[in-house]
Amino acid sequence: FAQNITFVHRSGRRKSPGQKEWERLSELLERWEQYENMLSTMGEGRNSYSKTDEDATFMRLKEDHMRNGQLKPAYNVQIGVNSEYITGIELFFDRNDVRTLQPFLKKLEQFHQVRYEEVVADAGYESLENYLYLDSTGQICYIKPTNYEQRRSKKFKKQVGRVENMEYDQEEDCFICAQGRRLFLRRECTEVQDGQLVSTAWYCCENCDGCPCRSQCCRAKDPTKPKEIALKKTFWEKRATATENITTPRGIHLRLCRSIQAEGAFALL
Repeated sequence: FAQNITFVHRSGRRKSPGQKEWERLSELLERWEQYENMLSTMGEGRNSYSKTDEDATFMRLKEDHMRNGQLKPAYNVQIGVNSEYITGIELFFDRNDVRTLQPFLKKLEQFHQVRYEEVVADAGYESLENYLYLDSTGQICYIKPTNYEQRRSKKFKKQVGRVENMEYDQEEDCFICAQGRRLFLRRECTEVQDGQLVSTAWYCCENCDGCPCRSQCCRAKDPTKPKEIALKKTFWEKRATATENITTPRGIHLRLCRSIQAEGAFALL
């Protein structure tokens, strides 16, 4: 293609359509190679990096005394505290805490040659993957659910459409809404995730006709369509177990120690 083009340069010379197309394609190729190099430098698991420090990721940091809340290149620092001692520290470029728990615990186990029996973390670490990982390693989970504080509020309890506010009948495997109507299991699918079976179930109300709470409960635009719920049963069960663990006397004590020791250790960094 380039062999049949007569290239001209300098002012006063008119470029041929072939040369203009060649320069346009060359510019696109150069830009594509630049983007590929950026993606290679950025790697998987993040969508930004700093040009001055390629290992740092742009994160929304807390406002400082100058009220600056813009994005800044930073690292996600994770520490492990046991009996007021920092037993491990690690830097991550991931902005989300939820994906740092598993590699951090593996690092601690590799360094100390022992596995902690109990893992205490705040709501930022809750995920199905972390629940399954702790279950596979035999560690007791004391992760605070993300909706733990919301469920205790009056506003949350008034939302009748939430599955958390419905009664569950284990014998019939159905939910009972605020009006006493039942949502029966319609279908269920199971898949393998992290070596364990994960189930997702769909529940549907038997009849929503004439329900006084329909506008608050059901979001379907079709007035004849009944209430439906898509529930990740495995996640629901793991979250219920974690909630039960953190509300025991042992769980309350560990959460109190975490808030004092972990946050206090961060203040010294």
